[in-house]
Amino acid sequence: MSVKLQIQSTPNPNALKFVLNVPVKTEGKVTYKTAAECSHNPLAQALLGVEHIHEVYFFDNYITVTQNGNGDWDALEEKIKAIILEKIEQHDPNFKVEESAKPVVISDNPDIEKINAILDQTIRPALQMDGGDIQVIQFEGNTIKVNYQGACGSCPSSAMGTLKAIENILRDEFKPDVVVELAA
Repeated sequence: MSVKLQIQSTPNPNALKFVLNVPVKTEGKVTYKTAAECSHNPLAQALLGVEHIHEVYFFDNYITVTQNGNGDWDALEEKIKAIILEKIEQHDPNFKVEESAKPVVISDNPDIEKINAILDQTIRPALQMDGGDIQVIQFEGNTIKVNYQGACGSCPSSAMGTLKAIENILRDEFKPDVVVELAA
């Protein structure tokens, strides 16, 4: 089967979603911000070697690539596309995430499972369609701390609008006095 690649814009002007007809991550998802984090993933390492690229996010059959805002997308798209098409044949979508790249969950509060179930039903599908995701880091008192992933990580609308929408949904479906904040 020949590999097909489609490039999709995201709400984040500094991120593009590269969708393939083959899987890039069969289980879970991972964000890399440095080449050192992904020595086990040559495709990610090559993408992070492109000037202006500062984050790559692997999930299902797509890679979201985020730049620092100083690069020209037309030139970057061609470089990224060439790297993906060159390396995808040898890429193992079953790669395991090294400890340093695994998400850090600070809390083992059982309510996090309930929060994640609500997010799975309401928020995550839209974020994933836009090339990103959200990770619940902590829930203490009435405060939920989250991290954005992929295109959502540096998207101007995610810091305020999307965060407020998430808070409103969780107030309706989880606890009426909950507050959602970005983790430090």
